[in-house]
Amino acid sequence: MTDEELTELVASIAVDQKALVAAQRETDSLLQETANQQKETDRQLKAQSQKRDLQQQETDRQLKKMSSELGKQIGGLGNKFGSFTEGLALPSMQQILQTQFNMEIITPSVRAKKGDKQLEIDVLAYANSTINEVYVVEVKSHLREDGIDQLSEIVAQFRHFFPEHKDKKLYGVMAAVEMSERLKKQVLAKGFYAAKISDEVFSIDVPVQFQPKAY
Repeated sequence: MTDEELTELVASIAVDQKALVAAQRETDSLLQETANQQKETDRQLKAQSQKRDLQQQETDRQLKKMSSELGKQIGGLGNKFGSFTEGLALPSMQQILQTQFNMEIITPSVRAKKGDKQLEIDVLAYANSTINEVYVVEVKSHLREDGIDQLSEIVAQFRHFFPEHKDKKLYGVMAAVEMSERLKKQVLAKGFYAAKISDEVFSIDVPVQFQPKAY
């Protein structure tokens, strides 16, 4: 190899080295730029995630508030409907208690308290004459099984709260706007009278052979 060829080779290697250094720098620059972009992307994703979390928390808070308000509204509606049903039942139930059962005293919405316990009766009726009977009436807009249990509990606790009636025969009456045949059978099996509503008037609805239970 001549000196001239050697010089050209060295010059060529130097040029290649510079190109390699330049390419490396370009690669490093691109890598750094990519890393910066990734950091920015991570920052934006984190910010979006935090924003979503805050929005979800606010949504949950609003839903909880709406649920609470709806529950109060439904509860209030249930109370109003129950009061409406009891008011609807009272005149016809008074007539039933007076004419069919010969009750002398009829009182709606009776509440008794002894110690820390309370007892609420929709309609209480009794007679102190030779009949010597007392009737407790539970009124429901739509009868469920717990309504039957409620009347059973009232009957079971009655003499504790009303000892003045301890010598009277005690009968239960379940009056409901809606009462399925299945639940009506349960009412009758307990020995309670069943009452249904027709044209805004309650009437006793029991089989001819029905025998009420005196508690």
